[in-house]
Amino acid sequence: MSDFKPVRSGEVDGRPIYVFDDMIEKRVNDEIYQALIKAPFTRTEMARPETAAYRHWAYNMPLEKARLLPIAVRAQQAMDSLFEESYRMYRCYCNVASFGDMLFTHTDCQPNAREMTALWFIQKEWDHEWGGETLFFDANKDAAFVASPKPGRLVIFDGAILHAGRPPNKICTEPRYTFAMKFEKY
Repeated sequence: MSDFKPVRSGEVDGRPIYVFDDMIEKRVNDEIYQALIKAPFTRTEMARPETAAYRHWAYNMPLEKARLLPIAVRAQQAMDSLFEESYRMYRCYCNVASFGDMLFTHTDCQPNAREMTALWFIQKEWDHEWGGETLFFDANKDAAFVASPKPGRLVIFDGAILHAGRPPNKICTEPRYTFAMKFEKY
């Protein structure tokens, strides 16, 4: 298990991004993956108001249930290790994308909100040829940081960074699951 040290970190326009690996056991990742296969996803999420015609699949999880997940506990521990300020989760949901889906760039909060997103990649396996990366863009809308969807990877980032998860490539027959946990200061 990790000592809450990111394997990689960076900034986009002065806003932090931290990448953690091996924060959960493979068994835990696989159990969550199996549960997600049966989750009641609905095509209700949109990246931005102007992309409302292109909704994507999501499963919104009640906070009471989400806070009990091992990945929520680990995300909170990682948040506590990174920041002097106290943060708490206020929203939790999972997105699923497959080849052919369209996922647009977006931010998770307003620029001055200083909210953080903890994003888990929950797959049984992933091949780099399958794509599915999350890209983070700078103010010029140029890709400035990338996180590959390695199973069990946690990426914590300032929610005001423009970003987009890319759907899997055509050769990928697996869905791409990202479990998003939104944190606010309290």
